Amino acid sequence: MDKRGDPRLYKILYDLYIPYDYYEHPPVPTVEEASKYWKDIESAHCKNLFFRNHKGNRHYLVIFEYSMLLKIRELEQRLGQGKLTFASPKRLMRYLGLEAGSVSPFGLINDKGKHVHLFIDENLRSYERISFHPNLNTASVVIPFKGFEKFLDWTGNSYEYIRLYD
Repeated sequence: MDKRGDPRLYKILYDLYIPYDYYEHPPVPTVEEASKYWKDIESAHCKNLFFRNHKGNRHYLVIFEYSMLLKIRELEQRLGQGKLTFASPKRLMRYLGLEAGSVSPFGLINDKGKHVHLFIDENLRSYERISFHPNLNTASVVIPFKGFEKFLDWTGNSYEYIRLYD
């Protein structure tokens, strides 16, 4: 079976010895739509939001469990990065090589300058497995959480865990 998404991603997972499960589904540009196809997949399913700071010189990927609501004002206070706005589709393509609706930390394979910093909700650490789009919103890839951290270390991008919810 040909896997949807970026073939480089599957090679990286293979080379890093990160096992994964692959699930195809119709295009799902929002997590609300995707959740219909996740109901039988045992994993943390994430919302991935791509932000820029007020000056536009810093970019952040914020990752948290999809069912949680996140208020941008509260996020700004918790992150301490000043005023945040959603990054434009042009910036999303420039830094992560992704289109809107397919945002995923797997897009970091396209961030050659290691420009994007990740904020990951620390509650995700309690899950054994975590899922993301393989840089295309017509499939989901589930990997062990430890494999996710191994992937992040491989990318060289900076990341930190933060409590987004009390």
